[in-house]
Amino acid sequence: MAARLKVTQTKSVISEKQNQRDTLRSLGLKRIGDTVVREDTPANRGYVRTVAHLVKVEEID
Repeated sequence: MAARLKVTQTKSVISEKQNQRDTLRSLGLKRIGDTVVREDTPANRGYVRTVAHLVKVEEID
């Protein structure tokens, strides 16, 4: 079974750069407290790295 990432938005996107806002939206996060589960792929890791200061990430199986 492939590993998955549980991504939770912890901070607001107000005053963040547009590319970071777009990255959060592409991950499926709309507001503080939202959580999504994504496959652990290099693309998703890159998204998370871009907005690492705005999210909390946990690896789940």
